[in-house]
Amino acid sequence: MVSEQTRQEMEDTLGQVPDWMGVLSEPAADHSWGIFRDLGLGETELSAREKALVGVGAAAVMKCPYCTYFHREEARLADVTDVELKEAVNVAGDTAYFSTLLHGNEVDEDHFIAETDEIFDYVRDQEPAPADD
Repeated sequence: MVSEQTRQEMEDTLGQVPDWMGVLSEPAADHSWGIFRDLGLGETELSAREKALVGVGAAAVMKCPYCTYFHREEARLADVTDVELKEAVNVAGDTAYFSTLLHGNEVDEDHFIAETDEIFDYVRDQEPAPADD
């Protein structure tokens, strides 16, 4: 159960104290709200749109209906379009797919890293040089 101070802060921020916050154990309740507030709702290096898209992708891969619903609504609040939501889920699925292949086939991680570095070096070398101003 959250402290009275945290309860009031949640009500001021969200208009209520969500029931799901009641499942948090006493030592973690206030701290968990702080993480949710500061990272999810606070000003960070990522915009609200970016955080929502990351949340949608992660929720989809975890197959969590609660998180999927929450982050889709969060994304809509940040003016993310349905097309962007679909793409975020596709990118997350693509990442999960290849992660499964790499892990399941026990691809050597050091070799993977070296090969990936070569690929990105090549791609960088293909980019046009910046125009001189």
